Amino acid sequence: MTLQAELAKWSRGWRGPAAAAFIAFLAGLPGLLAVPPLDRDESRFAQATAQMLESRDFVVIRYQDEPRFKKPVGIHWLQAASVSLLSSPEARDIWAYRIPSLLGAMLAAAACAWGAAAFFGPEAGLLAGAMLGTTFLLSTEAMIAKTDAVLCGATTLAMAALARLYASAREGPSAGRRVAMTFWAAMGVAALVKGPVGPMVAGLAILMLLAMERRPRWLAKLRPYWGLIVFLLIVGPWAGAVTVATDGGFWSKAVGGDLAPKLAGGQETHGAPPGYHTLLAPLLLFPMTLLLPAALVTGWRRRAEPGVRFALAWLIPTWLVFELLPTKLVHYTLPAYGAVCWLAAAALVEPLGKRVKIAGAILAGLFGALLAGAVFYLDSLYGEGVDLAFAILAAACLAAAGLGGAYMLLRKTSPLPAVATALGFGLLGHAALAAGLAPRLDPLWLSKRTEAAMGKARLLPRQGIADAPVAVAGYAEPSLVFALGTETELGGPEEAAQAIAEHRPAVVETREEPAFQQALKADHARADLVAEVKGLDYSSGHKMTLRIYKAPEGAQGGQP
Repeated sequence: MTLQAELAKWSRGWRGPAAAAFIAFLAGLPGLLAVPPLDRDESRFAQATAQMLESRDFVVIRYQDEPRFKKPVGIHWLQAASVSLLSSPEARDIWAYRIPSLLGAMLAAAACAWGAAAFFGPEAGLLAGAMLGTTFLLSTEAMIAKTDAVLCGATTLAMAALARLYASAREGPSAGRRVAMTFWAAMGVAALVKGPVGPMVAGLAILMLLAMERRPRWLAKLRPYWGLIVFLLIVGPWAGAVTVATDGGFWSKAVGGDLAPKLAGGQETHGAPPGYHTLLAPLLLFPMTLLLPAALVTGWRRRAEPGVRFALAWLIPTWLVFELLPTKLVHYTLPAYGAVCWLAAAALVEPLGKRVKIAGAILAGLFGALLAGAVFYLDSLYGEGVDLAFAILAAACLAAAGLGGAYMLLRKTSPLPAVATALGFGLLGHAALAAGLAPRLDPLWLSKRTEAAMGKARLLPRQGIADAPVAVAGYAEPSLVFALGTETELGGPEEAAQAIAEHRPAVVETREEPAFQQALKADHARADLVAEVKGLDYSSGHKMTLRIYKAPEGAQGGQP
């Protein structure tokens, strides 16, 4: 059976979205299971969820003793449900906190396929969903326990539903109340996960379509009266509860302390000039980079077609907002990636021009080679001899995705073999990098190795032998708090010495060692060195050496 026939077979009806979701599942699962907890955002989210389960307070989000008034509660509820079903907060299994992100990526791929099929046919829909699910950015976010993959899933579902309503008013497949309610429910989930981003994407698309067409009648299909009720039923209960519980403090800090600084300047050193997202797009969209020139040409030449016009209305204003926003992080434009994949899939409906093929081949080959080189560079910095095999495997697959896809695009009449080659090898390369090489780069995983050393010495509080909490001086990354427990004491050398005097374990970074030894003398205490862990705090870029101490056996603890 030919590739075209297989594509037609697997794209019929519900099979297209399901196949796209399965591809996204394969892209995200290896890293979800293998990569240790990441600093800083992922471990903060996971720790806040663990505390939510420990305290049974499902309204106010906290990280240790501090309220975390930055994002709404949606992702924490999803993570709490996942951990309750599959693990426990005591186990500190990071994979359980990542399940909602994987499901969010799967939803994004399925929704992308469902929406694109309304305009370009089921085969193009499946290709669009598969391309989105294997993009380097979404498959990475799928294995990280934070908001962005879930936001992408909810926003893409909302835009797909909106697109189906738009298409039904232009002789496309019929779409009724269920599709409208799907839009509003997805908007509610998006708002509960990351505030205004999802509604902003949909609102900007609607405004651009109205400006381009001046035909607002189709918006009645949204059933806004009932839709707003659905939206408020999803968002309203928690919004009211957190307002009462914090006396309005959540909103003042979320808007004044998080959102406003991002609009005013580069928050937390994440500022960048306009063009940042555009320059990174060929890398973050890899391996579908192969079709970026075709997508751009299709967007311009076929802008009068309803499906292409809708994709442009989805993509352009959202992309411009994030390019103009002073604060820039690579994942900000992810909710618009589905539109790029729609345009790429639309380009495959008709033969590609020679210039488009050459441009796509150059881009794919260049970024495939760059990614392969980056893998070897990463291995040279943090790997050991035994890691080289995984580096070679990851680099070879990523290079094959770019260079092999480029070769097939130039040599074959149909672009489908090139797309299949790029997506297949890209998926394998990402898996080899995330599940094979990355977990073995020991210098990067200070918290994991510290937890392992303390577990071997029976010093982890959850083992029920050592007293809690562990005191940590000189290293305050959230991944260590997540590993050691909510009560972990992040302080200075004096607090670490006091912990030893009270027969509690202590972890001391070597820069704090002289002050720690001085504080021990002042407390008339002694400490036994259990283990030493060397590595890199990649969040700050500083090399670290963490020393794990315990009180000597049989020693009497004194009061400081």
